[in-house]
Amino acid sequence: MDAKQVLADLQRRFPNEPEYHQAVEEVLGTIEEEYNKHPEFDKVNLIERLCIPDRIYQFRVTWTDDKGNVQTNMGYRIQHNNAIGPYKGGIRFHKSVNLGILKFLAFEQTFKNSLTTLAMGGAKGGSDFSPRGKSSAEVMRFCQAFMLELYRHIGPDCDVPAGDIGVGGREVGYMFGAYKKYCRQFQGVLTGKGLEFGGSLIRPEATGYGTVYFLRAMLKTKGQEIAGKKVLISGSGNVAQYAAEKVLQLGGTVMTMSDSDGYIYDPDGIDRAKLDYIFDLKQVQRGRIKEYVEEYPNAKYVAGAKPWFEKADIALPCATQNELNEEAAKALVANGVIAVAEGANMPTTPDAIKVLQDAKVLYSPGKASNAGGVSVSGLEMAQNSQRLNWTSEEVDAKLLWIMENIHDNCVKYGTEADGYVNYVKGANVAGFMKVAKAMMAQGVF
Repeated sequence: MDAKQVLADLQRRFPNEPEYHQAVEEVLGTIEEEYNKHPEFDKVNLIERLCIPDRIYQFRVTWTDDKGNVQTNMGYRIQHNNAIGPYKGGIRFHKSVNLGILKFLAFEQTFKNSLTTLAMGGAKGGSDFSPRGKSSAEVMRFCQAFMLELYRHIGPDCDVPAGDIGVGGREVGYMFGAYKKYCRQFQGVLTGKGLEFGGSLIRPEATGYGTVYFLRAMLKTKGQEIAGKKVLISGSGNVAQYAAEKVLQLGGTVMTMSDSDGYIYDPDGIDRAKLDYIFDLKQVQRGRIKEYVEEYPNAKYVAGAKPWFEKADIALPCATQNELNEEAAKALVANGVIAVAEGANMPTTPDAIKVLQDAKVLYSPGKASNAGGVSVSGLEMAQNSQRLNWTSEEVDAKLLWIMENIHDNCVKYGTEADGYVNYVKGANVAGFMKVAKAMMAQGVF
């Protein structure tokens, strides 16, 4: 395989999809050496088959707002690869959603799901509809209209969507209700459901908790721990909130949180009471993070900026893609940050990753460190199949085991001659080899 040639071909065939090209380039650059040890892969053009999604569904979503006006949005579902299990991946509702972003997410999801040890393929979907500023009735009508098209293409043994940015418990509930009505079947077809109708304990916490469990394993390789460390966190949604909660439980100090408008920095640290305020602000009031400084005036709010230039020991990017650039990475290194664990999908740019790795900062890509969310989604699927509910302790113990197992595989495939663990390479090779072997065993389709 010539990674550059494969990428050039994809760029020619699928122009104007920079996020997708970025994700493919990052993976190909790290698996090329391992891939070329297996000439049988090249004989069946495995790499191109793995990069291009199995299928893509695009559809118009028509819904009526509270004023009686008819609105239209685009809906998508990318079913990328199901070599190791049913397609699995979130649904994102955000104005930025487009085909290129969803293709990158589905591609990444394939390797992330492979790393979890669970039987799940890779997929992603969504719409350029944004729940922000909409009434619950409008969100419900949109979800029902979205599912009216999507329900034909999903199922518990075919494709099992979950939540993502803009899609929380409310949206999952509305979509599940619509699916159940259209299909006349009660099936475990969406994950992130309410506990009353098939959801799993620890699912809301899973991505954030899993990121911190992975961080703890990384630090352990250097004889370090989270206790006593200052932590920068971006985002203030589900992932960021529960990452902050677990950092506090393990003795760390959370210094920042953010949203798309800016970030807050609290020199006294965001303690349990302050985090509870953020939970209420974001989940109940659906407010903006800048309101934090009105409640806690000792903190500062910086509009239109990211928190990476503040001084701390650890950084957890938990917001969105490409939020941590080269300049920010240099600032983190200069300020003595020892570890960066991604809670979001591809939040660190390639140039920033190089800065962190050149400085031997512990750095983990999202496909490894944020795999906790989809892992517990997989555990929710298992509970649905058994018609059983596991306790919080059972789910949390399985989550911890999965994250530590992912970490061990990254170390196995990513440890370099000088002992530094290249978690990007480790995660990509480990995830790729499982999918590649499954594809080889199943023949050419």
